[in-house]
Amino acid sequence: MPERPVAVFAMTAQNVPQVFPPDVLTRLGNAVEIDPALVVEDFTEPGVRHALARAEILITGWGCPRIDGTVLDAAPRLRAVLHAAGSVKNLVSPAVWERGLLVSSAAGANALPVAEYTLAMILLAGKDVLAHRDRFRDRRAFPHGAIVPGIGNFGRRVGVVGASRVGRRLIDLLRPFDLRVGLADPYVGEAEAAALGVTLLPLDDLLRTSDIVTVHAPQIPETHHLLGRRELALMPTGSVLVNTARGALLDHDALIDELRAGRLSAVLDVTDPEPLPADSPFFDLPNVFLTPHLAGSQGNEVARLGLAVTEEAERLAAGLRPAHAVDPAVLERTA
Repeated sequence: MPERPVAVFAMTAQNVPQVFPPDVLTRLGNAVEIDPALVVEDFTEPGVRHALARAEILITGWGCPRIDGTVLDAAPRLRAVLHAAGSVKNLVSPAVWERGLLVSSAAGANALPVAEYTLAMILLAGKDVLAHRDRFRDRRAFPHGAIVPGIGNFGRRVGVVGASRVGRRLIDLLRPFDLRVGLADPYVGEAEAAALGVTLLPLDDLLRTSDIVTVHAPQIPETHHLLGRRELALMPTGSVLVNTARGALLDHDALIDELRAGRLSAVLDVTDPEPLPADSPFFDLPNVFLTPHLAGSQGNEVARLGLAVTEEAERLAAGLRPAHAVDPAVLERTA
């Protein structure tokens, strides 16, 4: 039996038992040699240097310090970083790429719960469930006859901004429903959009023609306030904006003005800043459904991230490349 590669956990220690529950940890231990009791939270701590000197794989997660040249100097045998979370942008320094390390991310696994949350919100928004719940609670009687006009998901127009991992998973989840799905993404061509089963539109056209707009673009300098005052004004009166990406993609002041006017509604799982100040109007506006960054992996979902990393470790132990390797060439325009 070949020797197992030596791996070391580097993340906030309290996350390890949640991301790697007993069954996943056992499977990981069959693939690599790892001490579950050793979890590096600070690469400069006494005693860490010996572990780094032996490490061939770093298994990282939330709370891992940045991996820079100093860390790599202390880990001469290191050949891979397997990240049990999403983006690695703030985790890996240029030195990681310069030294040819393999980097893998569980961003794909984390995309699924975000897409599921978004799907749920799209379907609820199509029925105007959130507003009708409040009206029903206030009136204690049906406010309409048997058929409520203006709602429903048959032929509802959904605009997806960004064919990111989450955007693509969402498009997959939307496929069984009788919805008309459009996509705005400058890096997607007509042939790829057709393969995805969506209509490719310029952003302005997508905003003008969608009943529900859901944002899945990465946070990069070019997407700061991607939806500002001009863009929000293009959205039809009565439409809904869903944001599970990053708060900075929206101009909050412009959105608040639209919400106060009653022209738009919003479902916001992310904001800028996070958390919002206690006096933020978003807390009190009746046409805002606000959640505290819950769409990503939470509770039992984080074990999916550990499983994704374990599968990558198994591939490395078998002499294979990671299935979800991060490409540094496209990192700057991805989440």
